[in-house]
Amino acid sequence: MRILTVGFSDEYVKELEKELDNYFICIVDNAKDIYDATNFTDFRHYELVIIVDEGVKYSLERYVNEVKKKKSETKIMILASNLKQQVAFYALGVDDVIYQHCEHPDLIAARVLANMRHLFGTQVTIDKLVIDIANKKIEYDEKIVSLNGKTFDILAYLALRKQRVFSKDEIINALWEEPEYVSDNTVEVAINQIRKRLKSILGFQVIHTVRRRGYKFSY
Repeated sequence: MRILTVGFSDEYVKELEKELDNYFICIVDNAKDIYDATNFTDFRHYELVIIVDEGVKYSLERYVNEVKKKKSETKIMILASNLKQQVAFYALGVDDVIYQHCEHPDLIAARVLANMRHLFGTQVTIDKLVIDIANKKIEYDEKIVSLNGKTFDILAYLALRKQRVFSKDEIINALWEEPEYVSDNTVEVAINQIRKRLKSILGFQVIHTVRRRGYKFSY
């Protein structure tokens, strides 16, 4: 999962990223403000954007509209210092508003989990096959299956979102620190490795190609 934080200090983001690592395979980008954030969302895909309120309603409203227009599934959380602002923020179209947050990155991480629970879990089980997301481990009939690095991450990313179709570009954006420097061929090679490895164990494919759209996990 790729998250964009807006208006946080670098130190706070590092603490938040540590907390999120307990739940997800996660990359966090940090923008200085709303204007800087547009540079990120113009070129990268995010499943969640977390914004510290800067008190600039017009800029925030425009930014929320732009993010939702590009990818309607992207969730937006606002961290507010004034309890009375919550109604106004929800009216802008944000998905969640958090009040009094600053010293508690663990609570922010838990709130992220609550908002994204429909997409994520800690493991996927297919008969005797167990994909352990939290520990980055695969077992079949209680024996370890070798699949590491980004190859494992791609499998986990698709498995946790089964039946949804993802383009190569979306997969790259979600799982690589600098997606601009990763080619589509990298994903193709990894998908082929996953297919070869799991078919030899299961006897059938779990990752399918949807023509002109991308890949999905189903069985």
